[in-house]
Amino acid sequence: MSAPARPESLALLERLVTALKAKGLVSEEEIAARQASTDRASPEIGARMVARAWLDPAWRKSMVANGAAAAEQMGVSMAGAPPLGILEDTPTLHHLVVCTLCSCYPRAVLGYPPHWYKSFEYRSRAVREPRAVLAEWGTTIAPGVQLRVIDSTADYRWMVLPLRPAGTEGWDEAQLAALVTRDVLVGVALPRVPMAAAAE
Repeated sequence: MSAPARPESLALLERLVTALKAKGLVSEEEIAARQASTDRASPEIGARMVARAWLDPAWRKSMVANGAAAAEQMGVSMAGAPPLGILEDTPTLHHLVVCTLCSCYPRAVLGYPPHWYKSFEYRSRAVREPRAVLAEWGTTIAPGVQLRVIDSTADYRWMVLPLRPAGTEGWDEAQLAALVTRDVLVGVALPRVPMAAAAE
C-alpha cells in the first residue's frame, strides 16, 4: 500500500482536477472510472496473463510482441499508461526488473509496487549484485544461467514471463495462475509447485 498523500499534495491534485474539468479535458465519470481501474489492479492480472501464455503458444507470442495489447485483451485499460514490455525467461536467461531512478512499475497489471521495490537499497543492489539480492529472497539462479537486470522507466514498464514449472502438466489456467506471485512477475522469485501438489 502506498503512503498517504500529504495535505498540500491533495490540495494541488484537487486544483489540477478542477482546472481539467473546467477546460472540458476530463469528466467526473472519467476520473471515477480511472480510479476504479486503479483500485482493481493487482498481481492477479499479470498472473492470469502468464498462465494463459503457458497454455496457449499463440497468445504467448502475441503477449511477448505487445504486452499492452495483451493486457487490453484481458480487459485491462492501458489508456495513458506507458508501453508494457514482456521479458521472457528461458532455460539460459532470467530477468530481474528494477527502477533505478524511482519506482516505475506496471501498476495496471501488477497493482501497487511493494515498499522494498521503491527502496534505495533494492534499486542500487539489484544492479550491482543481482545474484546476491536474489539469494536473500531464497532464489538461486544456476551459474550457467545469464541474469539480465532490466531498468523500468517512465517511458517503458516491464513484466517477467517466467518459465513454467515442471510437474504442472494438465493444470488449468486458474491452477497455474496461483503459482505466479507479484515477486515472480518482477523476477525476484520463481514460480514453485507446492509440495502437496508435486506429490500427487
